[in-house]
Amino acid sequence: MKKLLLLGGGHAHVHVLKSFVENPPANVAITLISPYARQVYSGMLPGWVAGHYAIGQCVIPLPPLCRAAGVLFLETACESIDLSARIVRCADGSQHAFDVLSIDTGPVANTAMIPGAANAISVRPIESFIEAYSGVARDIAARQQAGNSTDIVFVGAGAAGIELALAMGYAYREANVNFTLISGANTLPGSVGPRLAQVLADRGCRLLPGRMAARIDANRVYLRDGEAIEADHIIVSTGASAATWPRESGLTTDDAGFILVNQHLQSMSHPGVFAAGDCASMQHEPRPKSGVYAVRAGPPLAENLRRCLKSQTLTTYMPQKRSLYLISTGDQYAIASWGHWTLQGGWVWRWKDRIDRGFIAKYLLAES
Repeated sequence: MKKLLLLGGGHAHVHVLKSFVENPPANVAITLISPYARQVYSGMLPGWVAGHYAIGQCVIPLPPLCRAAGVLFLETACESIDLSARIVRCADGSQHAFDVLSIDTGPVANTAMIPGAANAISVRPIESFIEAYSGVARDIAARQQAGNSTDIVFVGAGAAGIELALAMGYAYREANVNFTLISGANTLPGSVGPRLAQVLADRGCRLLPGRMAARIDANRVYLRDGEAIEADHIIVSTGASAATWPRESGLTTDDAGFILVNQHLQSMSHPGVFAAGDCASMQHEPRPKSGVYAVRAGPPLAENLRRCLKSQTLTTYMPQKRSLYLISTGDQYAIASWGHWTLQGGWVWRWKDRIDRGFIAKYLLAES
């Protein structure tokens, strides 16, 4: 039997698992290695923070999906790959051989550029954020009971940071909680920037555009222009960064450390290795780090893993040039963005809600 090893339980790999449920590859032993037993769907995380969903509604449990697909699930993390021996070494000390390897481990927090970022709460990994946010919620409740306000500072004002800040603002709209967003850029992201700026202003969120964070202490963010922003809680949402082990293992990466793949989602340096999602970068068709592209990579990845295991010609994948973004504003209201086209309203949030719930439901079928 050939050995297929799946590293990470990301958006692309859950599709691969579902594909194997429906049509298991013959004579292949498959193992999924992930540090977490569930995938938290990032698109629904702000809805959980706002109180619209229970966390169980936002996750895909991996063990049931693996059982239905005949896949062995191991809850640990990759530490390194011996590409010549075709062995993955994991944090629990185990080693796992492979004939074909697929990587969908996602990015890590981009905090190295800010000294002291370890003093703050990072949005990545999401599981760590969920645990830390539960502590923030308890602290806000205690401060509110004591008659004290809470100051929360976000370092990074991309779409993810803004969605979370607005979600928290909605969740604590009756409490005395103040929000500040620090943005190194002079403008908010994409064509939706002006709309988001207006929403932030309407909600009383303080936005500091073009102000770079120089250092973070336990309760203070120091800006490069010398101002210090006091905070009871600091949340860092500064974008995606690459893990170090792919490059250290010898996989060819781009300048930022993301695994370089070709039009088949195949490593540029090791044909038996595939990668998709935010841990990878297509050499000739780079795209933003976004769950939208990771989801779309699932079907071609599943197909090419099957073909590679059979030594067949691989299919070509061409990601779409642009994608639809639906950004929630906390209060069951959302903004849609497609290139330069934008719309907003309660109906956009309901549209997003249907898409998100549908995505989760598609991968819960294996539990029945």
